[in-house]
Amino acid sequence: MRSAHLPDAFLEKLRRIIPVSHWDKVLKTFSIERPATFRVNTLKRTASSLKETLEPQGFKIENVTWYKDAFILRKGKQKDLEKTGLYSKGEIYVQGLSSMIPPLALDPQPGETLLDLTAAPGSKTTQLSALMKNQGRLLANDNNPIRLEKLKANAQNQGASIVETLPADDGGLVWKDNFEKFDRVLLDAPCSSEGRFQLDTPSTFGYWKEDTNRKMAKDQRRLFKSAFLSLKPGGTMVYSTCTFSPEENEMVLQWAAETYGDALRIEDAAIPLPLHSRGLAAWGDLKFHPSVVKSIRVLPTPDIEGFFLARLKKTRSVEPPEPFVPSTNPK
Repeated sequence: MRSAHLPDAFLEKLRRIIPVSHWDKVLKTFSIERPATFRVNTLKRTASSLKETLEPQGFKIENVTWYKDAFILRKGKQKDLEKTGLYSKGEIYVQGLSSMIPPLALDPQPGETLLDLTAAPGSKTTQLSALMKNQGRLLANDNNPIRLEKLKANAQNQGASIVETLPADDGGLVWKDNFEKFDRVLLDAPCSSEGRFQLDTPSTFGYWKEDTNRKMAKDQRRLFKSAFLSLKPGGTMVYSTCTFSPEENEMVLQWAAETYGDALRIEDAAIPLPLHSRGLAAWGDLKFHPSVVKSIRVLPTPDIEGFFLARLKKTRSVEPPEPFVPSTNPK
């Protein structure tokens, strides 16, 4: 079976994570090419007449059952879709289905103040802006200046006028100028990207080693701290990755539960979801906090990549971990 090309240690770990009843189907998803998917930019148009617009051009699209503004391209190529007026005018945005879930779970409301901590190139940022109906304030951060410029261009094309960007700041330090300022925070953390492994593209998994997850988790905890400290008491945060391994998912949540105690509460995602399993209750000898099982591991299918997310509530204010002078900078 072609799955032997994937690292053995990865497959051994994955077998402990994926429910037995889904193992064979999940394994097959590493050797398939997924169709292009996209969402309607509701700041510029509605989904109601989309099929009538695209099908005469030779495309066939299918509605996504759990997100009314999302579609799967069943006939036609993504490169041709990107040549249409819908795309050039910013009326649609090509985006993976799993990538659309964190903004839905965050559930931003018009008029709120949001932070997208690792935001480039802006797929989730522009989706958040649309969900907010372009009302409020949305601060987008990324430490890569080139990717940040791409985010700015995407936000302009999508008409996401409430988006503001930081000047390529280190996400782990953002909290120092924004301590407990945001109603909601999205941390779609940099990760080992196991959900994107493809057997016909060795570069998607060739970098993976047995210590990759542990190394990634160190930076994820640092970003989580910055995100949580930037969140107002009573605010909502979503933590997500496009990877399977507990080191970058449940174990990060376990660290957060131990670090912030009753100031942090993991909640149910409370949205319609594609095929998924709950968070793990334990990993080896490590038993997780009971609320960690409320996290979600989206299982890969022929249409969607593997993904992980957790929705959290900040129940009270916390003390900053080190002395600092609150910024008067309005950013």
